[in-house]
Amino acid sequence: MNTQDILNQNWTKTRKIQELILIGLTRTQIAQLVTNGNYGFVQNVYAKMKAEGKLNQVAIENFNPSPFNKKFGIEIEAYNVEMHVLANSLQNAGIRCFVDGYNHHTRSYWKIISDSSISGVNAFELVSPVLEGEAGLEEVNKVCEVLKTLNAYINKSCGFHVHFDAQNFDLRQWKNIYKNYAGFENQIDELMPQSRRGNTNYYCRSLNSIRNLNAKIDLVSSLNQMPDVFNNSRYFKINPTSYSRHNTIEFRQHSGTIEYSKISNWLVFLHNLVDYSKNHLAIDHSWDTLKSINQAEVITFYHNRKQELAA
Repeated sequence: MNTQDILNQNWTKTRKIQELILIGLTRTQIAQLVTNGNYGFVQNVYAKMKAEGKLNQVAIENFNPSPFNKKFGIEIEAYNVEMHVLANSLQNAGIRCFVDGYNHHTRSYWKIISDSSISGVNAFELVSPVLEGEAGLEEVNKVCEVLKTLNAYINKSCGFHVHFDAQNFDLRQWKNIYKNYAGFENQIDELMPQSRRGNTNYYCRSLNSIRNLNAKIDLVSSLNQMPDVFNNSRYFKINPTSYSRHNTIEFRQHSGTIEYSKISNWLVFLHNLVDYSKNHLAIDHSWDTLKSINQAEVITFYHNRKQELAA
């Protein structure tokens, strides 16, 4: 049952609020839809449901993060290294890499292309082939070592993008990923520098900048309708057009980096969120919930990261 189905039922306001909570709408959204903005009424219903254990339909306790085993790809934006120098250095390190003309094709090798959105001398975008699991992470580590040896630079114009193979996702998982990411967006923003938070960056806009996001997602009946929710733009924290082009889901929020620790922890964090979303829709979008669906070492990394960024 979607949002509109619930609103059309001849139920009390309390019953409608309960059902809307269980399908993942935020309390603010529900207040706007059911109580003319009376958030306190919705909060009281939510608090009672939580106290009575009625939120267990989306319980986190049934989820344990699995080892990192997905097919993935990454895009590293940086500058201060001439592209052919970078390609040769990666080749010497045992990484197949070539300079390409600007394109959106997935290659069987690491490709280096230009990107006009990056400021700085000798700017480049380094795009991986399809990688997989721990072996893929090891290859990323080698690439990061080369980038650091060559003194690659990062600035606010640089981003770091992650793709996961999404060919086996069903529509429910897609919807849950968008809703969960939007619900946790404030928490995730705290893991990012100011230039990648909220709706401040044109190239990775907030999912929550879409009015009535969850209600619009509920109305999607096939995956090819999802880009319509986001005005057919790829410039959101999750790119809704990547599946039609690459059969992937693309996460665009992370700031530019050549640090393996940042890259690997972000990959595992997203891996867990994607897996969690297969069968779960979070109700409580708190840091404690994120702690429950991630490994201890990932949470430790991001706890320290939050402290650094808040300083």
